Amino acid sequence: MATTHDATDETQDEVGQAPPVRPEDQDPKLWRGSGWTARVIKNEDDDGWAVEMTCDGQSEPSLVGPWTMGRDKKNPKPLDANAFATLVKTANEVLARHAQQRRAQLHRSVTTAVEGGARVRVDLDVVPDEDDPHAILTEWDAAGEAVRRARVPAAFKLTAESARKWLDGDVPEA
Repeated sequence: MATTHDATDETQDEVGQAPPVRPEDQDPKLWRGSGWTARVIKNEDDDGWAVEMTCDGQSEPSLVGPWTMGRDKKNPKPLDANAFATLVKTANEVLARHAQQRRAQLHRSVTTAVEGGARVRVDLDVVPDEDDPHAILTEWDAAGEAVRRARVPAAFKLTAESARKWLDGDVPEA
């Protein structure tokens, strides 16, 4: 007697890997695995179909894109292992780009020369707190050790000149 694998039961095996996505355990319009759910849905904008990729634990899809019609030109093409793997890869790349963009919005870094000609790196990390938005300026030495930190307003503009002023003791108030 064959045992079935519940696609919603994503347990870890002995080496910490999620079990493989098994096509025989999937539905033609709904696949689960690798931390994602792919669902083929009716495209509300036209007569076609779309596929939405939702990360496990999230309520909203991370990716929605067009989906191919089947041979009858009426129903969607069923999901398969190759399509699902491609969708998972694409959805992970979308999340990675969003995280990279978010980090770029919240982190700035400049290197400036100080008295004596030494080069010093100064980082600005914005803390997007709803109640108390602010930023942290950090001075780094040549060995990569944090020398000092200061809290500044979230709107602080980090430039080589503003970093030099901060290094010289002109600290803006947070």
